[in-house]
Amino acid sequence: MSGEPTDLEALKANDHYIVELNIDADSLPATSPEMQHERRVAIFDLLEENYFRPHDSEIGPYVVDIHLRDASKLILTVKRSNGGVRNDITMSLTPFRRIIKDYFMICESYHNAIRTATSAQIEAIDMGRRGLHNEGSRLLTDSLRNQAEIEFNTSRRLFTLICSLHRRTT
Repeated sequence: MSGEPTDLEALKANDHYIVELNIDADSLPATSPEMQHERRVAIFDLLEENYFRPHDSEIGPYVVDIHLRDASKLILTVKRSNGGVRNDITMSLTPFRRIIKDYFMICESYHNAIRTATSAQIEAIDMGRRGLHNEGSRLLTDSLRNQAEIEFNTSRRLFTLICSLHRRTT
């Protein structure tokens, strides 16, 4: 290793990252064990590596509590890890409805294809799934741009968590 900081290390120089993430239990839908696992993995991955900087903050790290209001607003309550409250970041989920719906449909197609489709068909569906996930991640970054700065992988993991708040067992 060259000793040069990576891009993420440079961004985190002032401890601008999430050290703890909590999801309000009342915001969590009833889900399958698979979805609960996916949510735990997304939280684990997010906490392992992320960059998150509220615009009004000079230094982190942060504890973030996520909850829904009226199923249409996402509230991120941001606190410093030392207990100091920073602020609430509120974001409308209305722009995400189509992407989340399409994402769930393609995920269902993917899980169904695993049983019967060829590897080429499965790969094509998975590429579409990743494309929708990236689209949702870019929308999330754009939606937060006036309140916080996040890098792409952090946005991807947060988008997964937003989806997990909408996924209900059928």
